[in-house]
Amino acid sequence: MWALLLVSTLPLVTPFYVPGVAPMNFHQNSPVEIKAVKLTSSRTQLPYEYYSLPFCKPDNIVYKAENLGEVLRGDRIVSTLYNVLMNLDKKCEVLCKKPDDPIKLSVDESKLLAERIQEEYYVHLIADNLPVATRLEFYPNKEEGTEEEQRKDTLKDIQFEHGYRLGFTENNKFYLHNHLSFILYYHKEKVEEDVEHNYRVVRFEVMPKSVKLEDIKADERKTCTLPETVAPVPQEIDPTKENRILFTYSVHWEESEVKWASRWDTYLTMSDVQIHWFSISRSSDDNCLLPLHVHGFVRRILCRKTLPNS
Repeated sequence: MWALLLVSTLPLVTPFYVPGVAPMNFHQNSPVEIKAVKLTSSRTQLPYEYYSLPFCKPDNIVYKAENLGEVLRGDRIVSTLYNVLMNLDKKCEVLCKKPDDPIKLSVDESKLLAERIQEEYYVHLIADNLPVATRLEFYPNKEEGTEEEQRKDTLKDIQFEHGYRLGFTENNKFYLHNHLSFILYYHKEKVEEDVEHNYRVVRFEVMPKSVKLEDIKADERKTCTLPETVAPVPQEIDPTKENRILFTYSVHWEESEVKWASRWDTYLTMSDVQIHWFSISRSSDDNCLLPLHVHGFVRRILCRKTLPNS
């Protein structure tokens, strides 16, 4: 009898999908959307929306529908202008505007950008739900000699950190990372003969660079070239006046042996700059640990007495 009752309920059961859990298959030259998440700083602990700063904006900004985890983290995932195609490299492309008609930052925008750089803000992007990471290379046992010799003779320690730094300061001046070199890794799934390969994104890295506007050369198709020097003259942001800037990016793909199921392993070793203690609220009534913007019935359902009374 119980078995019949159980079987009778089966048609009522429907599967559900948790975003980011099921693998996404891409074909050669399929678009891989780059989305922006937010800006964070371990100094201020205050997250901001991506477009709170004067980045290049699409004509129609699309906000991704938030799942519960994104709500709890304060994420506001939005579309961007980055045009990335599966397994198709792109040497350099202007994101918006042109060298002869660059973005003109007002004094207020320049001041805000400089403030966020000084506060050590990081920019967070995602590709196929994978967060972008900056590769950091260390040489802990350096010996004397040139940097090139040290790299040949010394084992390097590679680490990653979430997102990329908005910019940097040097001699009380502010510099913006206005060029992003994306390095994406894919795993090629085995398929039957004469069937188009499926590609899956398994890592998303970025190498940010600051390049002075006058040193960026581009044509009408927005294809650009950057100085070949390792350390080009950086793009300064003067907070006391208007500034002219240009955002550019490049894309490089590499095949990886890492399978989709293991693609998060690298991220588990990262240093974390996203612990927003300031955005966590402790209610005097319920001792609830939740971001400030979570309220109403959602808060009442999720809150538990997790902390002892102080």
